[in-house]
Parts: sequence; structure tokens; C-alpha cells
Amino acid sequence: METIREISKPGRKGYSLPGHDIPGVDIDPKWKRKRSAELPEVSEPQIIRHFVTLSGLNHHVDKDFYPLGSCTMKYNPKINEETCRMKGFAMVHPLQPEHTVQGALQLMYELGEYLKNIVNLDAITLQPAAGAHGEFTAISMFRTYFRNKNEARQYILVPDSAHGTNPASVNFSGFKPITLPSNEHGLVDVEKLRELMTDEVAGLMLTNPNTLGLFEKSAQEVTSIVHDKGGLVYLDGANLNALLGICRPGDMGFDAVHFNLHKTFSTPHGGGGPGAGPVAVTKILSPFLPVPLIVRSDDTYTLFYDLPHSVGKVQTFYGNFLVMVRAYTFLRMIGDQGLKDISKSAILNANYIIQSLKDDYYLKYPSFCMHEGVLSGKNLRDHGIKTLDVAKRLLDFGLHAPTVYFPLIVSEALMIEPTESESIETLDRFIAVMKQIRTEAEKDPEILKTAPHDTPVRRLDEVKAIKELKVTWKT
Repeated sequence: METIREISKPGRKGYSLPGHDIPGVDIDPKWKRKRSAELPEVSEPQIIRHFVTLSGLNHHVDKDFYPLGSCTMKYNPKINEETCRMKGFAMVHPLQPEHTVQGALQLMYELGEYLKNIVNLDAITLQPAAGAHGEFTAISMFRTYFRNKNEARQYILVPDSAHGTNPASVNFSGFKPITLPSNEHGLVDVEKLRELMTDEVAGLMLTNPNTLGLFEKSAQEVTSIVHDKGGLVYLDGANLNALLGICRPGDMGFDAVHFNLHKTFSTPHGGGGPGAGPVAVTKILSPFLPVPLIVRSDDTYTLFYDLPHSVGKVQTFYGNFLVMVRAYTFLRMIGDQGLKDISKSAILNANYIIQSLKDDYYLKYPSFCMHEGVLSGKNLRDHGIKTLDVAKRLLDFGLHAPTVYFPLIVSEALMIEPTESESIETLDRFIAVMKQIRTEAEKDPEILKTAPHDTPVRRLDEVKAIKELKVTWKT
């Protein structure tokens, strides 16, 4: 396929601008380009056809199944797109006076109230731009909380089954991570937690369900152990799709939780954004929330900045507003009972897949999972096949691969999350393809080693791609 620059011909345009009566302004030469921007020159039909074709080469959730573990790649209802394109939302400017954006502020305020109710916590910020950004925001609040108490705590405990971004968020927030091991059942080792939870430890980051898809049954005991030592407990909310309407983190003793609006509440994500990672907290952490907060007085909504102990702003203006509009639309349509149905269906779908494939692939932790499960391709090694080969072969069937090689505590991991969006027919097709690949691994392993065969781009040299990364086009 030609690139947009290869299609380009000098003098072609896909636009026409109306005349204007605004006088010209001479720009200081220091602000002018020294050379042309060298933008492609194409007609409107050419650019439309190019990008429509390009979109068809990519795999996306509107095209087919996307079982990416821990990312909750669910279908995005198109009504969400309708509402976020309404003029009063799409054309609003963050510098407008408050009285001109009351509807936008009301939507953000009500979204925050819904999210607080879902997790049973007391206060919230909508500013963070993604999940890891929410982690960083929450742990930064932990840091400020302890500084305000004149406690020089240095460490945060991070389970070995946590999301991979957790240790990075700890470091960026000024703490040092300490790994908390899992027990033989894939859950937090409670006795090891008691040993590690000292006065130097500020708290614990817990993913529940963890990245094995297993529910941490001792969650309340875990939070009590941390609280007894004066620490705080953070819930990584990336797996919230398993808990909606069933249990609330606040009831389990968590002090903070982030939401992935772009995962749990059906807004598009991937490719670097946009996303949204609101953080809800208990009363003791509310003084440290980023500013501004949105407050309501009677029927008026205002931006509140008077938080002297705030961690400050963590995102330009107020966060990714149109992502919030999409999530708000979804929540209003789904309602309370719909949230519970989401989690029940996601849990059922995940267990249906894992139980159907556990005899074909290795299942290290045989307990029933929540919204996702982790199989292993380690039993294919005897045939010279790696998990990566399975993932590449799936692409030939028009299916996206699951997350591979994560979590690290499962060798040759295949982390599968179907979400609630998928029908029984889609799940059965995925199961059948995975079984066929298992058979091919024994009878025709070469077809896996050379996969994919039918994609626009064949298997890349990943080492070369890392060492010789090229992100610009040159003639």
C-alpha cells in the first residue's frame, strides 16, 4: 500500500478556504519556518480512500474480537459518539467563564457522583488522563498525606501479580517499590504482607481481581493489616469490569481507586489515548486531591481551587472532557442493574473460555477466574512452539491475540479477557481456533512458526524494530 506521501502530487488540494476581511499581520521572521512543512498534497477523495483503506488493515474492536487481557477492549456504543459530538460539548472551550459552561460542569459533577457511588468512596478527581496517570496521582496523594503528617515513609508494596505500571508509578511518585509475593494459589501471601508491612512502608497497591483474573478473597484482611500499621491501600481499578454492582472497594477498606473510563465504561482507547483515569478517595485523602474540584451550590456548578494541601494539577485544565461525556452516556444508559449485568456476563464469558481450553493449554492456577483468565503455552515447548507463535497464528483467523508473556509469574502466559460484549458465537469461534492451533502445534508446527500468513504485514524483526526505530518518512 502506498503511503500518503507517495500519493501526493504538487498542487493538489482537498480544501478551499473562504475569503476574509481580516487585515494581514507581519510575523517576526524568527517565528517563521526556515523551510516548507512538506505536507502531502492530495485531493479529498484521495485522502478519504487512503485512510479508509488504512483503517481496514488495522484490527479494531468494531472489526472483530479483541481479547486483550487486562485492557477490557469492549465494544464502544456509537451513541457515545453522538453525544460527545453535540455542539455544546464538542465546541466548548476550557477558558470560558463558568456561567457559560454550566452543562459541561454539571455532567462532570454528576459523573463524579456516579463513580463515587460505584466504589463507595467520598471524593474524586476527574483530571488524570489514563490508568497509569491515575496510579501516579493517587500515590502522589499518599506521599503528600504522609509529608503532611511528618512521616518519612519510603516504600510501597506491590504484589508480583500487579499491573506492570504499578512499580513505575511508585517510583515516579517518590517512593520505592517492594515486591509482595503471591502464594501457591496466585493470591497475596498474607503472612508475607505482615512481615513486610513496617513503619517505613506507606502502603500497598493492590489489583483486585489480580492480573491472573483471581479475586483477592482476603482483601479486607489485607487492608486491615496495612491500616494497623498506619498505611494506606490503593486499588488498581483496571480490572473494575469484574466488580461492578457486585462489590465496592470502599467496603473492602481501600483508601483510593482509579477508574479507566476508557476500559470499564466503553470509550475508545489505544494508540496513546485519549483516556481518562479518575481517582476516588476517602475523606482523609480528599484535602490532597488535584485542583480544581467541581462543586455544586444549589443549581450552580463552580471550579474550586482552595485546597492548600493539594498535589496540584496533574493534567491540563480539567482532564479529557469528551471521554467523560462518552462514559457519562454509557452509565446513564446502563443504570444500576446494567452495571451488575456487565460484570456477571464478563465473568461468565471468561470462565467459559478458560474452562473450554484448560485441557489444550496449561492452567497454572485452576481456580475459577473473574473477568479474565491466564492460560500458558508452556506445554507446547515440546513441539518447538512459543506463546508468541500462537499469538501470531491467531491473526490469520481475523482475531486479535490475547496479551502474551504477562503476568510474569506465569511462564508463556496467554492472558484472555473477552468482556461482556461478545456473543456465544464469537466465544465458540475463538475456542475452536485456539483448539485448531493446539493441534497444528503438534502436527504442523512450521505453520505457527511462520505465522501470520494472511495479514498486510508479516512477522516483524522485533529486535531490529527496537534497535532501529523509525517513526518518520523519507523519500
